[in-house]
Amino acid sequence: MTTPNCSELLFVFDAQDCNPNGNPIGDNRPRRDPDTGKGIVTDVRLKRYLRDQLLDDGYDIYVKKVDGESKTRTTLIKDVLDMVGDAEEIEEVEDLGTDFLQAATDVRYFGATLSFEASDDEEDEAFRTGLNDALPNHYQGPVQFLPSKSLNQVEENEEYDSLTSVISTGEENSQGGFDLDDKRIKYGIFPFWGLVDDNNAESTQLTQDDVERLDTLCWRAVKNQTTSRSKLGQEPRLYLRVEYEADNYHIGGLQEMLDLSEDSAEPLRSVSDVVVDASALVEALDNASDRIETVHMISDDRLTVEVDGETMQGDELAEYLESDGHKVHQIDVLEERDLAA
Repeated sequence: MTTPNCSELLFVFDAQDCNPNGNPIGDNRPRRDPDTGKGIVTDVRLKRYLRDQLLDDGYDIYVKKVDGESKTRTTLIKDVLDMVGDAEEIEEVEDLGTDFLQAATDVRYFGATLSFEASDDEEDEAFRTGLNDALPNHYQGPVQFLPSKSLNQVEENEEYDSLTSVISTGEENSQGGFDLDDKRIKYGIFPFWGLVDDNNAESTQLTQDDVERLDTLCWRAVKNQTTSRSKLGQEPRLYLRVEYEADNYHIGGLQEMLDLSEDSAEPLRSVSDVVVDASALVEALDNASDRIETVHMISDDRLTVEVDGETMQGDELAEYLESDGHKVHQIDVLEERDLAA
């Protein structure tokens, strides 16, 4: 297996009149930094979207619910191994680790904890012992994301709570027909930073195809996995995978190199109000150009970007980078999604 080169990810999506990441401890209110007022979407939330999209694409995953219920790790690994053979015949599997990683696509990306619970059932306990002997306690995932803080301060939309409160005072509420937990933000734009670590890729058998699958997976996950009532209103706006030469190098912190331009409207209510200043990002890419193999990117033409005072639509950013001498691969989501099949 050829180990993929190190890649750095920058993925920007926005959220309008929805709850991109509720906090179950805080009455499911959208997560927000109390000091800055900026919205927060966790890396766990993003990876859930990605896992669900992998399932829809026909791949099995390890971290999931079975029939809507959480299961023990032993049950989950049996389910995954049944994709490649009879999980009960563990002693006949020559390379259980390879079979598991081939089936559990999310583990190749994000890693997993694999300590298994003791069981009073003799067969289950024998199976658990075999698993502990055959698999490591932990796989360190080569693909990791940081939680995202929005570029803008977010405001909660109180009108949704007011509406559901009024409706719930009617007869239907006495019948249990309404849910009052309708907490939403008016608008937020969220930059995620991620890393594909070539050093850890070998341990989970992450392939070049897996890495290239990310190029459409992130975009399609936010398009396809945010269709529930509280999540509808999220759209991907910009995706960059900066693929480096094979020398264990990456710039780091690309999400901190985006800011809102002074030309952005105030307050932000939709993508049409946003102008993202990417000047620092482009400068960093230019400074590291001799270490960069390819910039893989998707951009939404509804997003306005500013670089050194020049404004352009998102789909023009690729041409701008090419004019700076970068090799740019413009990803076609519809054509290249076949990598997921």
